[in-house]
Amino acid sequence: MGVNKLPFEPPDALRPAPLLRTLQAEGPVHRVLTAVGHDAWLVTGYEQVRALLDDDRLGRSHPDPPSAARTGDSALFGGPVGDFDTERVDHARMRAMLQPHFSPRRMRALRPRVEELAAGLLDELDRHGPPADLHRMLALPLPILVICELLGVPYGDRDRFRAWTEAAADTRDHARSLAGLTELYLYGKELVARKRREPADDVISRLCDWPDADDDEVARSSMNLLFAGHETTVVRIGLGALHLLAHPGQWRALRDDPALLPGAIEEIMRAPQAGSGGIPRYARTDLEIAGVRVRAGELVLLDVGAGNHDPAAFSDPDRFDVTRHENGHLSFGHGARYCIGAPLARVELQAVFSQLVPRFPEMRLAVAVEELRLRTGALTGGLLELPVTW
Repeated sequence: MGVNKLPFEPPDALRPAPLLRTLQAEGPVHRVLTAVGHDAWLVTGYEQVRALLDDDRLGRSHPDPPSAARTGDSALFGGPVGDFDTERVDHARMRAMLQPHFSPRRMRALRPRVEELAAGLLDELDRHGPPADLHRMLALPLPILVICELLGVPYGDRDRFRAWTEAAADTRDHARSLAGLTELYLYGKELVARKRREPADDVISRLCDWPDADDDEVARSSMNLLFAGHETTVVRIGLGALHLLAHPGQWRALRDDPALLPGAIEEIMRAPQAGSGGIPRYARTDLEIAGVRVRAGELVLLDVGAGNHDPAAFSDPDRFDVTRHENGHLSFGHGARYCIGAPLARVELQAVFSQLVPRFPEMRLAVAVEELRLRTGALTGGLLELPVTW
């Protein structure tokens, strides 16, 4: 029997790839081939993924990058990142730079503005009338508006940097990915130069004051935030709305009892399938994962989406349930690499669904789930459109 090759194709936007569920039933660790045909270990068990997300024996760097297995052709995420000898120090410095700007206190202060921005987009949706594309009118613009205000990036530049981030995330065309990443970082340097001349009350201006941070480091960190700070939230808003709309009983439950919102947000984070094939890490030393021997330098893929659907951690895991009491999903990571932007993502998701459901209580899908198209060949996946009516 041959080795299974990623990606595993799901039947539609809601259901998992049958092959993934078959592998999960066989055990938590599997030998696979990446999309570009390189050997890797796919970890699908909740317990193992959670532990390995915070395990210093794995990292994003590799001692010999040209020989390292790759997940794809993206210049941003397809292969090793960083310096093998200094990765831990560099990562700690990066988190020290960025984490204060996403503290719960700062996010609480930002919440009224995010709610205002969401309300404005819902006003536009109401004026537009049905049918409408909820992806284009809500899921896509809100995270871009928010991250622009937070970082100090002109919203008028959104078409430019959105094109660059989409190119950078291309997992199939390395030249396109590298060109997009290069343009994005050059744009970041322009912004940093502008903020040094005319500082404002925004993250990029504050990063310019970080001790010993040169323009390259600030630009790179800022553009990484710009990418990560909107791309993943766009996906979650779209897929979260889809799960609610595809399960009208869940939509009605949230409509009738707004107190369910915090738990619903966590379920929206847990339930969608990541579809990426896992977060790439490289073994820094020989180690054993659930009885499987992994050699130093080998590629290990931590499948968070699979872990979030492990029946050992979540009862009836493929059921979408806004009243679910189990928590501890892995969508924001775990431990030392827990997502810096998690508080911001929660604020945005709460702003969207606290208003969308009561304002459009009769909203429903305008097409069958099977007709919805998924983004393929991109790091974060997600929907291309979400047609709705009401």
